[in-house]
Amino acid sequence: MILVQILKQEWPKHWPTFISDIVGASRTSESLCQNNMVILKLLSEEVFDFSSGQITQVKAKHLKDSMCNEFSQIFQLCQFVMENSQNAPLVHATLETLLRFLNWIPLGYIFETKLISTLIYKFLNVPMFRNVSLKCLTEIAGVSVSQYEEQFVTLFTLTMMQLKQMLPLNTNIRLAYSNGKDDEQNFIQNLSLFLCTFLKEHGQLIEKRLNLRETLMEALHYMLLVSEVEETEIFKICLEYWNHLAAELYRESPFSTSASPLLSGSQHFDVPPRRQLYLPVLSKVRLLMVSRMAKPEEVLVVENDQGEVVREFMKDTDSINLYKNMRETLVYLTHLDYVDTERIMTEKLHNQVNGTEWSWKNLNTLCWAIGSISGAMHEEDEKRFLVTVIKDLLGLCEQKRGKDNKAIIASNIMYIVGQYPRFLRAHWKFLKTVVNKLFEFMHETHDGVQDMACDTFIKIAQKCRRHFVQVQVGEVMPFIDEILNNINTIICDLQPQQVHTFYEAVGYMIGAQTDQTVQEHLIEKYMLLPNQVWDSIIQQATKNVDILKDPETVKQLGSILKTNVRACKAVGHPFVIQLGRIYLDMLNVYKCLSENISAAIQANGEMVTKQPLIRSMRTVKRETLKLISGWVSRSNDPQMVAENFVPPLLDAVLIDYQRNVPAAREPEVLSTMAIIVNKLGGHITAEIPQIFDAVFECTLNMINKDFEEYPEHRTNFFLLLQAVNSHCFPAFLAIPPAQFKLVLDSIIWAFKHTMRNVADTGLQILFTLLQNVAQEEAAAQSFYQTYFCEILQHIFSVVTDTSHTAGLTMHASILAYMFNLVEEGKISTPLNPGNPLNNQMFIQEYVANLLKSAFPHLQDAQVKLFVTGLFSLNQDIPAFKEHLRDFLVQIKEFAGEDTSDLFLEERETALRQAQEEKHKLQMSVPGILNPHEIPEEMCD
Repeated sequence: MILVQILKQEWPKHWPTFISDIVGASRTSESLCQNNMVILKLLSEEVFDFSSGQITQVKAKHLKDSMCNEFSQIFQLCQFVMENSQNAPLVHATLETLLRFLNWIPLGYIFETKLISTLIYKFLNVPMFRNVSLKCLTEIAGVSVSQYEEQFVTLFTLTMMQLKQMLPLNTNIRLAYSNGKDDEQNFIQNLSLFLCTFLKEHGQLIEKRLNLRETLMEALHYMLLVSEVEETEIFKICLEYWNHLAAELYRESPFSTSASPLLSGSQHFDVPPRRQLYLPVLSKVRLLMVSRMAKPEEVLVVENDQGEVVREFMKDTDSINLYKNMRETLVYLTHLDYVDTERIMTEKLHNQVNGTEWSWKNLNTLCWAIGSISGAMHEEDEKRFLVTVIKDLLGLCEQKRGKDNKAIIASNIMYIVGQYPRFLRAHWKFLKTVVNKLFEFMHETHDGVQDMACDTFIKIAQKCRRHFVQVQVGEVMPFIDEILNNINTIICDLQPQQVHTFYEAVGYMIGAQTDQTVQEHLIEKYMLLPNQVWDSIIQQATKNVDILKDPETVKQLGSILKTNVRACKAVGHPFVIQLGRIYLDMLNVYKCLSENISAAIQANGEMVTKQPLIRSMRTVKRETLKLISGWVSRSNDPQMVAENFVPPLLDAVLIDYQRNVPAAREPEVLSTMAIIVNKLGGHITAEIPQIFDAVFECTLNMINKDFEEYPEHRTNFFLLLQAVNSHCFPAFLAIPPAQFKLVLDSIIWAFKHTMRNVADTGLQILFTLLQNVAQEEAAAQSFYQTYFCEILQHIFSVVTDTSHTAGLTMHASILAYMFNLVEEGKISTPLNPGNPLNNQMFIQEYVANLLKSAFPHLQDAQVKLFVTGLFSLNQDIPAFKEHLRDFLVQIKEFAGEDTSDLFLEERETALRQAQEEKHKLQMSVPGILNPHEIPEEMCD
């Protein structure tokens, strides 16, 4: 490995004969040859697989070109070994090395030599070499070029002939895999990779040749057999191909017909020819997807390794991703022939009911599959199908005895109904039955069932909210009234956090009521229970304030406020009627608990904040702030908020924050202030000095000692600064100079931060600040004179710091803006009072000296060229950014550092764009997105 690192620096310039030296030496002894094969393999990996970011792009290209130009000698050596050597380890090492070469060598070496036939005839059927040979063939199969069609056909037919001898078509591959040794299991995995790669790249080439139809069907038969293997990694490989095939066939003609192609005789007039070809295979793939469907995220009731039915606590991201891919595949397959999908599912459901296939696993996979195709059928078909499914499942729930059985069936009913909001919106009777069933499950104490009932209820409430506040046909009142009349009995068995979810769900319904008077009555009735407990605590506290030191009481207050927070989140601005009712009492409780906490800390030191009672008190304070900020962010009357809600809040919260010891200051105070400033803008400018006085300096002193302590205060402090900077900038100009200097210092502190979110916020604040200052004629020039050079120096210090590469785009934007100010003469005051020469020349010298003192190894010419570019490119941000990046590569190369992170942002952007493209594509196919991922306005 060390030799390879040296080669990357020395070859080809200082050791031009390296390739011929190593090839020559290899012919002298077999053991040396085997060793040299490993060196060539490592060199190939370093240059072609891992070079990006390790060496400059120019150098990487030079190494790749050198390797390609001298490859004939290496290839002759490999060929010589493969044809003549009897030394098995050497042959194996040569095949391994060849495998690394295949993704970059000139294609002639693959397709215009005997390489393919040698691999297939000489090595594929030898147990010791079959795995590496199949990997080589897979690598070749992945090449997509049109001029070698015949060679690809040969590769496919010869490999299939060998395969049928090694692994006859009637082999039970699932069984063979589970009984096989490691080497045999690897072969099955490599086989899945080969078939998947070849069929994805060249399947259409084989389809077109009638004489190869049978071979194609045999390959698909192998794919089906391998897909049944009980090994998730192999299944994922097969799934990738089935997904690709189904999506491709769907996109060729996206509109599904209403008749089933499979059942309408062999030559169905509507079916495109490619679809016709794959019909029998696709039916088997449907059965496979239904039988093996992975668990969706929403399902919380699972069977553990001991066979017990329990609640799942850890989300299994691997399983969720597998579910998403299987779901997508099954949706495409359903579009291709939904009658066949329905037939498979209905038969499997009957077998659950009649007991022939009854098991938890079978019922689960079937129901997860049924839930996964929501939106992929025509509405009428969906209705007919679902009515059958839900009736059968409700019947099964009655028929089966035992808590575990009931829990599994309940979780499946809840999952399915949660996936079909379109059906529920169109069928009120069913919606009502389903919701009543959920209320029943809310009393079922089996692990996970209540959680799932509440989660499903909130999903349905969000998607069908309007239906609950209208009087439906055959009803005497809206269903919301029935819920509110019985709320006590519905939630009596739920845990506090489940009650909070329930309240949020009902809140969505109330939020859908458009008549204000009716809505206010609903809110009063809705909050009746929590308000009764609240009123009784407040009455007791009025008589004896020590009740607010009682652990049970404080816990109750926390829970009531959490209920209010969730209710407010769902109801929005109209929640003002409830908030107004408890507002002043709530702020008094806040003050009182705050005094209790401070007294406890004074008496017992800061460690007391870890005690349960003190933590409960802090929860009440936090939830109070959450409730206020949550409502303000949803409010729609800024003046009313500024006049009625803000003054008592500032009075209760600010002085308390300032007086507390750091450990007892709530970070939510800062985020609440930020939300208020963002929402109220100019309406609150006059209060900013008061807010700053209370929170600014004391918070800054908590976070300017290091980059780690108080992370929440840190993030929220800068969010507040950003809000004031964006919405109340005149307030910055009104504060005393010493305080403004602190503001600027804290912004510089922010963008030097190691927490990326803080650094990004700091850069955004600085950029907005510079733009805001430029608008203020009077203040601008003295600002530039005092701070311009200092800001420039600090920005360059982060630009050249490797841990800040992610901010390169923002660095470029800020620097370009600053250099542009200088160049266009926007700064009229001299930046160098001692020598008031032209500002542009001064800044050129200033930056050049700054860089030379930081990086003495740079040539004067390099620095001069860089500084000139800063002025000439400041109108073109992308070019300016590339200019910065080239300079950074020069600095890092000298220091021998890794330069890969300089492209971090591009990689992130590319990933984000790929995600967006994928999402657009998914939006265009009905059923691909989970119904709960679809924006509200598209649902109705």
